[in-house]
Amino acid sequence: MYDKENFAMYAYNLRAYYVVERPGAKYYVRAVDGIDVLFKKNEIIGIAGESGCGKSTLIKALYGAISYPLCIMSGNIIYNFSDRSIDILSLSEKELEKIWGKFIAYIPQASMGALNPTMRIKDHFIELLKYKLDFFDEDAAEENINSYIDELGLPQEVLTSYPHQLSGGMRQRVIIALATILQPRVVFADEPTTALDVIVQRGVIQLLQKIHNEQENTLVIVTHDMGVHAEITNRMIIMYAGKIVEVGPTEKIFDSPLHPYTYFLINSLPQIGDKSRKSSLSGRPPSLINPPPGCRFHLRCPYVKVICREEEPILRNVESNHLVACHNV
Repeated sequence: MYDKENFAMYAYNLRAYYVVERPGAKYYVRAVDGIDVLFKKNEIIGIAGESGCGKSTLIKALYGAISYPLCIMSGNIIYNFSDRSIDILSLSEKELEKIWGKFIAYIPQASMGALNPTMRIKDHFIELLKYKLDFFDEDAAEENINSYIDELGLPQEVLTSYPHQLSGGMRQRVIIALATILQPRVVFADEPTTALDVIVQRGVIQLLQKIHNEQENTLVIVTHDMGVHAEITNRMIIMYAGKIVEVGPTEKIFDSPLHPYTYFLINSLPQIGDKSRKSSLSGRPPSLINPPPGCRFHLRCPYVKVICREEEPILRNVESNHLVACHNV
């Protein structure tokens, strides 16, 4: 079904729910609800959608960071590690820790919370390499750290600083450097430019692009900022209410979106010289505890038909590598 020479990871029928327990009752928040997704080698792919659509939960599940109340209800997550394919859902916690950093990396959105405030930045790198490398030599490690910091264009004085002494943008660059120093094959970046001004955002995006080009990794970026997707990604996944509603090359997504929800996301972007009034999408996303039947977007869709309320649309290939789940296409 999948070309084992070209895929980095694929997930099939993935369901990742949050458990909500109340006295005498248990509920499930269907954050990721029956998703099939494939990431190719050496591509930059974006995952877009409004807050609460399941973007961050999806990459947490794909990374293998599953802890209660998040539970995997079904599915497989297969990684292609050159010599072998592995379903990471079958791995123990110790086995997962061996591949984290080396083969799969995760860049969180809260840079301050990801760093130990009592440790200098250099010590973060030393601790990481000491834990991840089979053979650790401190002199070689320091040389590697200094060299990598130079390659990324970061000042050497960063290494002797504590996290609180760095700006938000510099902390985010440090997190990116920590995540990629071992050259992992797949890198997940969760809202990497959140809370940064536009100038700093550009620097962070350029750093991610530089590392991707040099290491030829698969970079997966999660953000609600469609401008970031337009600037950096080759392909996009659009999510709504725990489902994938559209997948395609970024240029096609922006030039000719097929799903009404995608159209509204793109149309909300301000454009230079455009003084027209922007229309917002009416209504709000459905409850993921008890989602509606049929298409989950039908309650807000201006093109809704009877079938949309009754039958869930299947994600299908409409044209060259452009997939959509919509009864109107």
